Parts: sequence; structure tokens; C-alpha cells
Amino acid sequence: MADLTDTRIPIAVLTGFLGSGKTTVLRHLSQLGELKKTLILVNEFGEVGLDHDLLSPIADDTLVAINAGCICCTIRTDLAETLSAAPFRYARGGERWFDRVIIETTGIADPAPVLQTILGEPSVNKRFVLASVVTTVDAVNGLHSIDAHPEALKQVAVADRVLLTKTDLLEADQNEQLLARVRQLAPSAPVSTIFNGAADVDWLFADGGYELDGKHPSVERWLQLEHQADKAHRDHEHDGEQETADHDAKHDRNRHGRIEASCLTFSDPVDPATFEMCLQSLQMLRGADLLRIKGIINVMGMDKPMVIHGVQHVFHPPEILEQWPGNDRRTRIVMITRDLDHLALQECFANLGLKAEARQM
Repeated sequence: MADLTDTRIPIAVLTGFLGSGKTTVLRHLSQLGELKKTLILVNEFGEVGLDHDLLSPIADDTLVAINAGCICCTIRTDLAETLSAAPFRYARGGERWFDRVIIETTGIADPAPVLQTILGEPSVNKRFVLASVVTTVDAVNGLHSIDAHPEALKQVAVADRVLLTKTDLLEADQNEQLLARVRQLAPSAPVSTIFNGAADVDWLFADGGYELDGKHPSVERWLQLEHQADKAHRDHEHDGEQETADHDAKHDRNRHGRIEASCLTFSDPVDPATFEMCLQSLQMLRGADLLRIKGIINVMGMDKPMVIHGVQHVFHPPEILEQWPGNDRRTRIVMITRDLDHLALQECFANLGLKAEARQM
């Protein structure tokens, strides 16, 4: 039962591992007109994000990008400050226009510090309340992701509801294996199978708010560990800004280890056949380490941009946008990889004659 006396602004956290369909859910809800009076905070792993461009049907003053690295690593600064200042920073005519907030985390975000910030940071929880955590799970790669990446496991365990995507690409017995694993980690969370992002906005903003009751026993322990980390962070503050910055940088590196984000930028339009050969070569040689590929492509001979999405060995059919989302017409590809740096990615394309500027993000 909802507390009718609670006038705080509800926050829904939309999380899920790389390529599991979070952005597709937001696009679907936007197209249905379900995101009116909703402030959307989108975080991407790296300095140059594409989700803001790919969500361009949503009004610019509704969508706010937090691109200073992974949200779970910068949690005590960027997210807390953004939320605390949001009612007046994004005001219209001096008035708060939004009644609720959706935070889309980066695909490799550990959800525990995100939740702890909303639940335990005084500057945040005096004005906001955690309404729900909804987790998307890619049915094709879900089992592997949960077993290989602690972040994916935690994303499922903290969920109020799990959204299974890409089930049409699986055999029935494979789907049952994934369902059994999800139910083990999130015993109280309803599981909904969705296609093309067709989620219900009420799943994000149901009555009652976020509850730890019924969650996996580890969830409360993770939040407690984050509370202790937050206390340690505050203890560092009195030692000066540099020591605090060093502490945060170490925390950032340790959290994601061998995973890096790279951006490849091509100034000239690309030949589609050569470009496809490069991607196929990467998939064949390092497919398991291509955790996420997302790009907006200026194809030679085409006026409209092409969008590509890939996760490990699976690439989805490209999408043609009606128009470029901005003035930048360069091809931009963001790759999140494991043990594969930006120079190696640049070399792969250069071997087939495609010159790219590459940098780690």
C-alpha cells in the first residue's frame, strides 16, 4: 500500500547488463507518450555516449545525460548532485515540471551503490523515494553474463521486476534454464517477456515503493557494504580534495577491472561492405570479449544514418533513422570490451583500409 502522505518524487531505476534492451524500453515508452512529466537520467560508460542521440525522440529538456564514467563509480558525486539540484536546475518558468524520475544505468553498473545513494544519501532521500528497480535480461547472453559478471548477477537480484528480452532467439529448453536462474536470484520479482521494448510504465512506478522483503539475502548485505564505503568516502573528505580524488580513482579502477570503453570515429563516410567485414572479423576473433557495440554510421551513398547494435556474437539488423539526431555526421562507434584496448580496435579497421580516430573513454 502506497504511503499517501509521502510527497517525495518517485525514482525508478532501469538497469540490466550490456545490450539487454534498456534503451529500447525507454524508446517504446516515449513513443506511447508515457514519459510526460518524467525526467530521464541516462548514464553511459565513457565520455562519448550515443544513447542520448538514439533517444532523440524524447525532448532534450526531458533527457539528461550523465557521461562522466560509470554511474556506480561516480555515484557519490554526479548522481547525488544531479538529483539534489534537479528540481531547480531543470525547472521550467521557475517551476518543477516533472513528477517522477527514471535512471537508466550503464550496462556494467553495480546497482548497489546506485540504490544506496537514493536510499541513504540525506540530500537525495529527503526529496526522492525509490519506487522500483526494473532489470532487463538478454535471454541469449543472460546466463553467461550472470555467471561471468558480478554486476549482471546483482542487477537481477535487486530487481522488483525482470524483463526478459530476445527470447525469440532461444530454444524453449534454453529459456527454462535462464528462468530458473533468474527465479533463484530474484524469488519475489515477477518475470515479464517483452518484445521490441514493449514494457508497461506501471511496472516502473507501481504503488508501494522499493522493498527489501523477499529479495535475495545478499541484497541487504551489498547495501550495507556500500553504506560502509560511503562512510569511508566521507572520512577521506577532511584529508583534502587530492586524497579524495585519488581514493575515488582507485575505487573506479577496481570496480570494473579488465573492462574498457572505446570510441572509434570515422570522419569520412564508410564503405558498407568493408565496414561489415571489419565487424565480422572482430566477432570471429574476439566475439566473447565484445560486451557491447553501439554505433551511428554514415554509410557511403546514404543520406540517412544507420544504427548498429551488437552484443558478443549477436548483431541485430541495422536500423535506418529518418534523420541525423544532430549536426555531427561522423560515424561514431562505442565499444565496451574485455581485454581489448582502443588501439587494437583501431588496427582491426585499419587493416581493411578504414581509418579511424580511436580513444579510450
